[in-house]
Amino acid sequence: MVLRLGVWFDALARIALHVDLQKLNPRVVWLWRFQGLLRVLMFWAPVSIGIGVGLSQVMPAILAGLLASGWFFLQLLLALLWPGLAYRYFGYLIRDQDLLVQRGVLFRRRTSIPHNRIQHVDTRQGPLEQLLGLSRVLVFTASGMAADGSLPGVDHGLAE
Repeated sequence: MVLRLGVWFDALARIALHVDLQKLNPRVVWLWRFQGLLRVLMFWAPVSIGIGVGLSQVMPAILAGLLASGWFFLQLLLALLWPGLAYRYFGYLIRDQDLLVQRGVLFRRRTSIPHNRIQHVDTRQGPLEQLLGLSRVLVFTASGMAADGSLPGVDHGLAE
């Protein structure tokens, strides 16, 4: 049932846009998973321990430990599964007039950046991206200091 709904939503998105979007390099899923695992180990593991210690003050320690462990394993599961979903629903298209970026698993967002508004484009690579041969393409307009569009996980040769 879930797979059928996903196929149905994908078909609806294609009909609404009347185009097939370009996909990111599939290696970006491994990049996002590794980043998620680092986040779980560096942030959620200590938070889960804190939750367990805090809850053990108001309930039996075994129950507090089970709740904290459950929270930790939920975060671990999300770190492993969410990148695949994010990859599935991320797409971009360079059209004649604009750059169209679509993203979002629960909440879909489409961003259209007209070519005449683009000031400059940067490519960036962190250590993990270098290892996987990927780049991040950042699109800047005159509207601010932050990038208005971002394409993570683009093959490095294509990004340059």
